[in-house]
Amino acid sequence: MAGNAVTRFFGGPPLMVLFRLVLLCVLVGVVLRVLGLDPFNILRSVEDLFRFVWDMGFDAVIWLWRYFLLGAVIVVPIWLIVRLVRAPRGR
Repeated sequence: MAGNAVTRFFGGPPLMVLFRLVLLCVLVGVVLRVLGLDPFNILRSVEDLFRFVWDMGFDAVIWLWRYFLLGAVIVVPIWLIVRLVRAPRGR
């Protein structure tokens, strides 16, 4: 009974969920590092990022929008398919 509650809480086997979280944390860390964010001084890093984007002008916004659209073309359909496959079935 206790194992079932833990599995339900984590949304799957705890070790697998923790492994996925670790991988996701590393991936997000890489992305944040590419953006120039520093985990030890996050507020200063965010301020520097916004200043950098502001200094680049609207080219940065267009660049960011294109990457967003490029990623969304892949991510959104996959997310939608997964949500539809995992949708609760009426009984």
